Order: sequence, then C-alpha cells, then structure tokens
Amino acid sequence: MSESSEQYPANPLPTPNYLTAEIEGTGGVIKQRPEDFLVEELPLYEPNGEGEHVYLFIEKREMTTLDVARRIARAFHVRKSDVGYAGLKDKHAITRQHFSVYLPKKDNEEEGLKNLLIHQNMTLLWNDRHANKLRRGHHGGNRFVVRIRDIEINSILRAKKALDILLKEGVPNRFGLQRFGYRHNSHTLGYQLLTEQYQAFMDEMLGHGIELDTPALAEARRLYREGDYAAALEAWPKSLRFDRQAIENIRQGKSIKKAALSVDRTQLNLLISATQSAIFNDVLESRIANGTFNKLLPGDLAFLHGNRAVFAVDKETAEKENAPDGRISMFEISPSGPMWGPSMTQTQDEVSKLEIEALNRQNLSIEQLKVPDRKLNIEGARRPLRIQMKNLDMDGGADEHGNYIRLAFDLPRGAFATNILAEIMKN
Repeated sequence: MSESSEQYPANPLPTPNYLTAEIEGTGGVIKQRPEDFLVEELPLYEPNGEGEHVYLFIEKREMTTLDVARRIARAFHVRKSDVGYAGLKDKHAITRQHFSVYLPKKDNEEEGLKNLLIHQNMTLLWNDRHANKLRRGHHGGNRFVVRIRDIEINSILRAKKALDILLKEGVPNRFGLQRFGYRHNSHTLGYQLLTEQYQAFMDEMLGHGIELDTPALAEARRLYREGDYAAALEAWPKSLRFDRQAIENIRQGKSIKKAALSVDRTQLNLLISATQSAIFNDVLESRIANGTFNKLLPGDLAFLHGNRAVFAVDKETAEKENAPDGRISMFEISPSGPMWGPSMTQTQDEVSKLEIEALNRQNLSIEQLKVPDRKLNIEGARRPLRIQMKNLDMDGGADEHGNYIRLAFDLPRGAFATNILAEIMKN
C-alpha cells in the first residue's frame, strides 16, 4: 500500500442544517424490514406496444438497479449497454422500476422473459414494447410509502408539524447519504480520480476498512495492504464486484492508472457524480443556514421546475419572484445549485463566490474539473435547491412489529425521501 494515500486531505461531507430545527424529532428507525420502505417509479410515458425495445416493470428487493440490469442482460443474452433504466433505486427497500432491453428480433424474447423468472428477489410485473431505450431521467418521479418504527405513537403530532413546514417552504434537495456509498467515501474516490491520484484511489477503495467490514473483508484488505493480490482476490466477497475488478487488474500487472480506470465505467462516473453531489450539498447547507435556499438572490440561476431550464436573476427579478404573488411561492421556480462540470452555467456575484468556496472545500478548482481520461464523464448541470412534496398521506398505527408512522408522498426524479425522514426523525 502506497504512502501516497496519506497525502491527500480528507474530504468531509457537510453537516445537514435542518429546516425544521425548532421541532423535536420523533426518533425511530426506517428500513427495519424491506416492506417498510416501498418505492414505485412513476412513468414519464407509457409504452405503445411496438418498437425494438422490450419494456420491463420489475419489483426488486435487496438488490441495486445495476444488479438487476446485469441480470436482465444475461437473461436476454445482450450487452449491458443494451439495457436501459430511468434512475437508480435504493438497495435496502422494495422498489418497482422500469427497464428496457434492445431486442429488435422477437426470437428470444420469450426465452428471456422465462429466464427472468428464475431470479430470486426479482418479480416481473409486466412487459411491453416501445420505440426508444429508457435513459436516465426518463421517469416522472417516485412514489414512496415509508414506515417509521420504534416510536411513541403521539410523536405523529411532531411529525405533522415538521411536514407542514416542508409543504410550505419546500424540501431541501440535498443528496442522501446513500449517494456516497456504504462507507460514505464515494466523493473522496471521485476526487482522487479527478486529481489523478490513482494510487490513493486504489488504497482508499481496497485498503481502508471501516468497523462495519466483516472479518473476511477485513482480512482481504490486510492482504491487499501487504501486496498479496492473488490471496486478497481469493478472499474478497463476490458481492463487491467493482473492488474485485480493481484488485484483479493489479494482480494482472497493470499499472495503477490502468488498474483504476479499468473499473466499470458506470461505477467510475458514479464516483465523480458523488464528488459533484458533495459540493452541491455544501452550497445547499450554506443557503439553508442563511435563509436563502428558497429565495432568489441577484446573481442566482433560477430553476424552472416545468422544463428544467435556468435563467439569470438580477435584483429586480429577485424582488419580483420572491414577492407573495411571485413564482417562488407557487413552486414554479427555485434557486439552483451547482453540479460542477465544464459545461455548467455559472452564477454571478456573491452567489458565485459561495459556490466556488464550496468547490474549494473539496480541494478542487475549476481547472481540475477537466476530465483527465476520456473514459470518465463529467459535464455539469444545475439542480434545484428545493423540491415540492406532493400527494402527502400520513397516519399512525400499530401491528405485530409495534408502533409506526406511515408516510406516503411523491417526489420528482433525483430527490431523496431520506431528506424528509431526516427532518422528521432528527437522528
């Protein structure tokens, strides 16, 4: 294990600022069992019954979206790139989401559908045909049904007060902790890729353990640190396929750079996205703290929720849109934050200063966002600082597992239900 892994500074995640800080939290736990956290993807459009792509609506549990996509590719004997999906869904939940498979010939469609039936933790709910491949963002949002367990039943009153604030002011649109991986270091790995610290990247991914590591994984990490790559690969859990890719590349004698960049492209780009997400969260926390996450400032780029476009804001525009009859109060527009990248439109004045400071706190500069390798993909975009929760339904009760608060609500694509739960539970 190289000494270089100690040379990069730690990249801390920003501490959330609760919008509902004055309201006592309910405490409790979520995801006590998969059935307590249900997510259903809302379609952007319906398949029309014809075309070269087979659409699949699949219910999964204890699986990632990428796990399902790989299984679909094997079932239909197609490339992974022939499988499309609209968004990444939580592993530790029951989720229903859409996939597409490029299958212009119908010869092996029936066989592929039969192959899907043999997989545990997956249920095919329906299938149909359509003309185009599903791509990221091609869905209308998500419907969540969540139970908070281990609570006092009267805590539902505090939950209601917190939800009333979120309904009025908007939900802070931060990225949930799951965006940063189970070790909460995906943003650090992305930072190392962007700054070409490939040895540090490999050491962070393979050598640095956490308390949650199983004894087998801790042993595998020790073998990596000692340079016994063949033994480390043998000991590495089969479920950590990207880790195994990386260590197999080293075992084969590839250079550290080639070993790092030979990891699955989708995974590498997710790590860079995590770095962007950490910077966005930093900006959001600053604007919650100064009371402007749901108010436009001169220099802002306002986000139009209807078509996801942005427009520049001057002092006159800010005053007009922030007024009681302006579009801010109607949730038609919101301030936006940075998903930093070469093609991102930048803000002006004090807003720009705040966003660049957040970038610098992740030890990055604008110049470093130029991707060092064409395999990596970073473009840049604007993301709204708040989103609107819709179709809220709430009740409390008890079953064989104890008391619970049940929440059901719709969120737009890319939003995390855990933001709402954190504001309610505060634990």
